[in-house]
Amino acid sequence: MNESEGVRSRVPTGIAGLDEMLGGGFPAGHVVLVTGLPGTGKTCFGLQFLVAGAARGERGVFLSLEEDVGPLLESARQFHWPVDAAVKDGSLKILRVDPKETRQSLHRIQGELGRELQALKAQRIVVDSVSLLNMLSDDEPGRRATLFALAAACRDAGATTVLTAEADPVHPGVSRDGLSEYVADGVVLLEYRTGADGHRVGLALRILKMRRTSHVRTVQPYAIGPSGLSVDAKAVDFGSP
Repeated sequence: MNESEGVRSRVPTGIAGLDEMLGGGFPAGHVVLVTGLPGTGKTCFGLQFLVAGAARGERGVFLSLEEDVGPLLESARQFHWPVDAAVKDGSLKILRVDPKETRQSLHRIQGELGRELQALKAQRIVVDSVSLLNMLSDDEPGRRATLFALAAACRDAGATTVLTAEADPVHPGVSRDGLSEYVADGVVLLEYRTGADGHRVGLALRILKMRRTSHVRTVQPYAIGPSGLSVDAKAVDFGSP
């Protein structure tokens, strides 16, 4: 199927099992929110997405609002991904936006970032984490404007984008800010699941939405192993009896 048949071209995520659930990957040009509690692998997800793109000759940008470049690269090296080579050959660029520098960061996101991403010819973008954008504005209208400006900059660059966000600890099925879901074309939830014995804790992934495309809606277990995230797309739905 092609665009004229109502299905966009697919961008493989590089995460085993997830592409199967998505029918080949994220629809090209989508902005996808990946949300979950701490420790569920959101940053790993984003890095793995970019490394998969670099392997295909695609340029990727990691926009970090949390970690500095050194710790990010060290996190990627533990999975034996060729991130140093990707940085060296220009297929992976890491940009740092410090939420503590409020005025400069707002100016960059609302004005300069779009041109910067276009100049880099980014095909894949990861923003980690949009939850920290709350630090840039004092009220909800300001936070909403900043979030929409960021998403618009990524879309204008023509890239497929992953935004990560912290889940609400009280209601872990939604993001902490409660806004990110509205700007995204798709939402992937990473969550903890407790076994029937009440003690065993596993990880589960669910695609909450993915606009303009069909996708698997069941809850599937995933693991963070030596090569990164992998989803057991054939496992029995966690929600089944």
